[in-house]
Amino acid sequence: MIGNTLSNYLVLGIPKGGCIMQKIPCTIMRAGTSKGVFIKFEDMPKDINKWSDFLLDIMGSPDARQIDGLGGANSLTSKVAIIKKSDNKEYDIEYTFAQVSLTDKLVDFKGNCGNISAGVGPFAVNEGLVEITNPITEVKILNTNTNKIIGAEVEIENGQAKIDGDTYIPGVPNSGSPIYLSFYDSEGAVTGKLLPTGNVIDNIETSIGKIDISIVDSANPLVFINARDLGLKGTELPDELTEENLKLIEEVRSIAAEMCGFASKEEATKKSPAVPKSTLVSAPAEYIDLSGSKRSKEDMDLVIRMMSMQKPHRALAITGAVCTTAAASIEGTLVNKLIQKGDDKIRIAHPGGIMETVAKVKDGRVECVKVVRTARKIMDGYVYTRETYK
Repeated sequence: MIGNTLSNYLVLGIPKGGCIMQKIPCTIMRAGTSKGVFIKFEDMPKDINKWSDFLLDIMGSPDARQIDGLGGANSLTSKVAIIKKSDNKEYDIEYTFAQVSLTDKLVDFKGNCGNISAGVGPFAVNEGLVEITNPITEVKILNTNTNKIIGAEVEIENGQAKIDGDTYIPGVPNSGSPIYLSFYDSEGAVTGKLLPTGNVIDNIETSIGKIDISIVDSANPLVFINARDLGLKGTELPDELTEENLKLIEEVRSIAAEMCGFASKEEATKKSPAVPKSTLVSAPAEYIDLSGSKRSKEDMDLVIRMMSMQKPHRALAITGAVCTTAAASIEGTLVNKLIQKGDDKIRIAHPGGIMETVAKVKDGRVECVKVVRTARKIMDGYVYTRETYK
């Protein structure tokens, strides 16, 4: 038996005076192919300058394992949604997205996450932040990172967001109730311009010579790279990309970050790791996805491989799908050249499967892109911080 002696407390690593921790209510949700911590605005530190330290604390960063926090040791599970009921009659909810770095003392607020956006509507319904209408409640959301509106159609059951359903999305093992997300007027979300450089194609100098890229900003800024220009097929799965491949992809992304004005190319990995997002594109081709399913080139319009915080995405970010859809409509971009199709539906093949998007185009401009997602509450409870934040 261990006695309550000072020496025993020291052996156990318990401070003599005990540990003073702050108790914060939160919810963990799986939203699309991501998982994040949802926190109400009123439970965040009043001093916005403390937000980054606070979020690093609760997620357990910096630490690649995030062993001392809620993070899941993956960029797809190191995300936070900050939710506020809005006083503005134009929208119901104000939602701020935060991408928390695993290994650096950094929280990136520059862009949005489309997958995490899928959890905002259900969270708002379940927390009583919006007026419920049956059988579907449409939640109008302002994403504060991009100052853009997202519409979320949420099915209702017994006064709560419905969970069960027959909708499967690639990258999630179970089916769920469909959540239709509409991204409105998404161009220039971060840079203020659909084409940040003013060009549909930029020719850049890299360590392997000159290559063409397209930088497009819609929902989030992406830098599109033809996979073959990097010596890749484009159908590689995440584990097939070598460290040398990833280093080269990040080199191109860093150059694009400088062209967007986010950071110098030398500092882009540290100062702007989340945007622009590297996106490899290639023509339709047969491949085996992560579930072992064979994907036929007749079932797709484009093959895409996206990066998330310098690591290969195992599916496709929703903002990435929105931006890709917009890029397809812009004459002369790398995406447009590869797709060459006339209708507004695009089938995008990624490591987890195939995603469909539908664009509403008017006078050559994409007014809205709609996608379907699922989401599920995993836990309600409290997170305890190591420090106190006011």
